[in-house]
Amino acid sequence: MSIPATEAVTSGMSGMFGTAGTPGTAGTADKEMFLQLLVAQMRYQDPMNPTDSSQFLAQSAQFTALEKMQDVADKTAQLFQAQISFGASGLIGKTVTWNDSDGVKQTGQVKGVTFGADGPVLDVGAKDPLSIASVLSVNDGSTPTAASA
Repeated sequence: MSIPATEAVTSGMSGMFGTAGTPGTAGTADKEMFLQLLVAQMRYQDPMNPTDSSQFLAQSAQFTALEKMQDVADKTAQLFQAQISFGASGLIGKTVTWNDSDGVKQTGQVKGVTFGADGPVLDVGAKDPLSIASVLSVNDGSTPTAASA
């Protein structure tokens, strides 16, 4: 049995699940592709020899499990971002050491934290914003210690 191309199977599903071409929606594109293939499989099956319903249920269960795992991964990423943010706010008043853009070791006291799209940025009075990932060492504010290599 020949099966026609499945390009015409979109049937307006992109409006329901997001657009596959939008950046940052790889999971949405995968869901849409799965549903398109599932609809195509059901549409073009042989009426005299239909697809086994247990296979359909197994595919649906796998799809649901995949969605739930993606939700857990998303929530874990949000929790990690919150933990980094709380850690950055705990640095206020502390003395930090970092290497500047020229590779020179700098030391300064954290006066504040700004939360942006790229993560927390420390305000230490430097001309360039200081990412929390650039911090080499943290001190309680009295005297800076040498950073370990």
